[in-house]
Amino acid sequence: MKLSRTVTYALQATLLLAQSERGEPIPCSRLAAEGSMPERFLLQILRSLVTHGILQSTRGVEGGYTLDRSPEQISLLEIIEAVDGPLNTKLPFADCKPGDCESRLRDTLSSIAAAERQQLQEVKVAHLIGPAKLEKQLTG
Repeated sequence: MKLSRTVTYALQATLLLAQSERGEPIPCSRLAAEGSMPERFLLQILRSLVTHGILQSTRGVEGGYTLDRSPEQISLLEIIEAVDGPLNTKLPFADCKPGDCESRLRDTLSSIAAAERQQLQEVKVAHLIGPAKLEKQLTG
Protein backbone atom coordinates (compact mmCIF):
# COMPACT_ATOMS: atom_id res chain seq x y z
CA MET A 1 0.00 0.00 0.00
CA LYS A 2 1.39 3.35 -0.98
CA LEU A 3 0.59 6.32 1.27
CA SER A 4 0.75 9.90 0.07
CA ARG A 5 2.96 12.42 1.81
CA THR A 6 -0.23 14.12 3.02
CA VAL A 7 -1.42 10.93 4.71
CA THR A 8 2.02 10.31 6.19
CA TYR A 9 2.05 13.77 7.78
CA ALA A 10 -1.53 13.35 9.02
CA LEU A 11 -0.64 10.04 10.67
CA GLN A 12 2.54 11.46 12.14
CA ALA A 13 0.78 14.52 13.60
CA THR A 14 -2.06 12.42 14.99
CA LEU A 15 0.40 10.05 16.67
CA LEU A 16 2.34 12.98 18.15
CA LEU A 17 -0.90 14.36 19.59
CA ALA A 18 -1.90 10.94 20.92
CA GLN A 19 1.43 10.69 22.76
CA SER A 20 1.17 14.16 24.30
CA GLU A 21 -0.34 15.11 27.62
CA ARG A 22 -4.09 14.68 27.26
CA GLY A 23 -5.94 17.97 26.89
CA GLU A 24 -2.84 20.13 26.34
CA PRO A 25 -3.18 21.83 22.95
CA ILE A 26 -0.06 21.64 20.80
CA PRO A 27 0.58 24.39 18.25
CA CYS A 28 1.11 23.49 14.61
CA SER A 29 4.62 24.95 14.77
CA ARG A 30 5.62 22.50 17.50
CA LEU A 31 4.11 19.51 15.68
CA ALA A 32 5.92 20.56 12.51
CA ALA A 33 9.24 20.92 14.33
CA GLU A 34 8.93 17.63 16.24
CA GLY A 35 7.94 15.73 13.11
CA SER A 36 10.22 17.52 10.64
CA MET A 37 7.18 18.50 8.57
CA PRO A 38 6.61 21.73 6.60
CA GLU A 39 4.44 23.93 8.82
CA ARG A 40 2.27 25.54 6.12
CA PHE A 41 1.46 22.18 4.55
CA LEU A 42 0.82 20.62 7.96
CA LEU A 43 -1.61 23.42 8.84
CA GLN A 44 -3.80 22.47 5.85
CA ILE A 45 -3.71 18.82 6.91
CA LEU A 46 -4.62 19.66 10.51
CA ARG A 47 -7.58 21.72 9.33
CA SER A 48 -8.84 18.75 7.34
CA LEU A 49 -8.49 16.50 10.40
CA VAL A 50 -10.48 19.04 12.44
CA THR A 51 -13.19 19.16 9.76
CA HIS A 52 -13.49 15.37 9.88
CA GLY A 53 -13.80 15.22 13.67
CA ILE A 54 -10.42 13.67 14.37
CA LEU A 55 -8.77 16.71 15.92
CA GLN A 56 -9.98 19.72 17.84
CA SER A 57 -8.56 23.20 17.38
CA THR A 58 -8.18 25.78 20.15
CA ARG A 59 -7.43 29.40 19.31
CA GLY A 60 -5.32 31.86 21.26
CA VAL A 61 -1.92 32.06 22.86
CA GLU A 62 -2.38 28.72 24.62
CA GLY A 63 -4.07 27.26 21.54
CA GLY A 64 -3.21 24.40 19.28
CA TYR A 65 -4.54 20.97 18.43
CA THR A 66 -5.72 18.00 20.48
CA LEU A 67 -7.42 14.73 19.63
CA ASP A 68 -11.19 15.15 19.44
CA ARG A 69 -11.71 11.56 20.60
CA SER A 70 -9.69 8.99 22.47
CA PRO A 71 -6.96 7.10 20.58
CA GLU A 72 -9.06 3.92 20.88
CA GLN A 73 -11.79 5.54 18.77
CA ILE A 74 -9.70 6.86 15.86
CA SER A 75 -8.87 4.43 13.07
CA LEU A 76 -6.20 4.58 10.41
CA LEU A 77 -8.95 4.46 7.80
CA GLU A 78 -10.52 7.65 9.18
CA ILE A 79 -7.22 9.52 9.06
CA ILE A 80 -6.41 8.34 5.54
CA GLU A 81 -9.84 9.20 4.20
CA ALA A 82 -9.92 12.56 5.99
CA VAL A 83 -6.98 13.82 3.94
CA ASP A 84 -7.04 11.72 0.75
CA GLY A 85 -10.76 11.03 0.40
CA PRO A 86 -12.37 7.60 0.22
CA LEU A 87 -10.11 4.71 -0.74
CA ASN A 88 -10.76 4.03 -4.40
CA THR A 89 -12.47 0.72 -4.93
CA LYS A 90 -13.65 1.55 -8.44
CA LEU A 91 -11.81 -0.31 -11.11
CA PRO A 92 -11.55 0.45 -14.83
CA PHE A 93 -13.41 -2.72 -15.88
CA ALA A 94 -16.96 -1.39 -15.50
CA ASP A 95 -18.33 -2.96 -18.70
CA CYS A 96 -17.30 -6.56 -18.05
CA LYS A 97 -19.56 -9.46 -18.93
CA PRO A 98 -20.19 -11.83 -16.01
CA GLY A 99 -17.79 -14.75 -16.14
CA ASP A 100 -15.07 -13.18 -18.28
CA CYS A 101 -11.55 -12.71 -16.96
CA GLU A 102 -11.91 -8.93 -16.56
CA SER A 103 -15.03 -9.48 -14.47
CA ARG A 104 -13.22 -11.99 -12.27
CA LEU A 105 -10.28 -9.60 -11.93
CA ARG A 106 -12.62 -6.75 -10.96
CA ASP A 107 -14.36 -8.92 -8.38
CA THR A 108 -11.04 -10.12 -6.95
CA LEU A 109 -9.61 -6.60 -6.68
CA SER A 110 -12.85 -5.31 -5.13
CA SER A 111 -12.64 -8.05 -2.52
CA ILE A 112 -9.02 -7.14 -1.75
CA ALA A 113 -9.93 -3.44 -1.45
CA ALA A 114 -12.80 -4.27 0.94
CA ALA A 115 -10.44 -6.34 3.11
CA GLU A 116 -7.93 -3.48 3.12
CA ARG A 117 -10.61 -1.01 4.27
CA GLN A 118 -11.69 -3.41 7.02
CA GLN A 119 -8.14 -3.88 8.29
CA LEU A 120 -7.45 -0.15 8.30
CA GLN A 121 -10.71 0.43 10.20
CA GLU A 122 -9.67 -2.10 12.85
CA VAL A 123 -6.27 -0.49 13.54
CA LYS A 124 -6.74 2.31 16.05
CA VAL A 125 -4.30 5.04 17.01
CA ALA A 126 -4.12 3.43 20.47
CA HIS A 127 -2.56 0.32 18.91
CA LEU A 128 0.25 2.42 17.49
CA ILE A 129 1.18 4.50 20.54
CA GLY A 130 1.68 1.48 22.77
CA PRO A 131 0.19 0.48 26.11
CA ALA A 132 2.46 2.60 28.33
CA LYS A 133 1.55 5.85 26.57
CA LEU A 134 -2.13 4.92 26.49
CA GLU A 135 -2.19 4.09 30.21
CA LYS A 136 -0.48 7.42 30.99
CA GLN A 137 -3.15 9.26 28.98
CA LEU A 138 -6.03 7.49 30.66
CA THR A 139 -4.72 8.06 34.19
CA GLY A 140 -3.12 11.47 33.61
